[in-house]
Amino acid sequence: MGDHARHDSVRHSYDTVAEEYTTRLHAELEGKPLDRALLTALLEQTEPGAPVGDLGCGPGHVAAWLAEKGARTVGVDLSAGMVEAGRGRFPQVEFRQGDLLELPAEDAEFGSLVALYTVIHLEPAELPRAFEEMARVLRPGGPLLVSFHIGEEVRHLDEWWGHSVDVDFRFLDPAHVAVLLEAAGLTVEMKLERTHYAHEAETRRAYVLARS
Repeated sequence: MGDHARHDSVRHSYDTVAEEYTTRLHAELEGKPLDRALLTALLEQTEPGAPVGDLGCGPGHVAAWLAEKGARTVGVDLSAGMVEAGRGRFPQVEFRQGDLLELPAEDAEFGSLVALYTVIHLEPAELPRAFEEMARVLRPGGPLLVSFHIGEEVRHLDEWWGHSVDVDFRFLDPAHVAVLLEAAGLTVEMKLERTHYAHEAETRRAYVLARS
């Protein structure tokens, strides 16, 4: 399957589950204290007044949480269904439909970036381009927080909450991700791992904080 076809299947899958995803997960940060702490740390290091980009934002619940803390947020997602659901629920967030490999953003537009469990849908060969795009749209000195599942497996879903989908979740090695971020011109400042919370899928999670 070509790159565009793969991205189309991911887009269609998230379009299919967008409404249910939004209903189920719109408040998920309430049960993730460590994630909230890391996002707070990110905000503290964001240039005052500079927008925060939430890449692979889904319905924008993380961007909305950041907006509640006073940030100006822009959510970017591949799925038009997710963007539409987000606009309906979180009017305080600016949404843009777009691909991680060609972000709909200007050079150095964002003071900081969040990319939570979104690079897991890319092919391994696409990761360098995605990180180069993140570096492009970050202001000098701006932080980037990336999260993903740890491992080497690929989990495929053809059914999600009763909906027919076609999407892969690729687990990643934190050391490899750090190397790719550095190769894209970013400086890795922190790597953290945690176990899953009780309400999450049973995977180990990694968080990598890098800076432009």
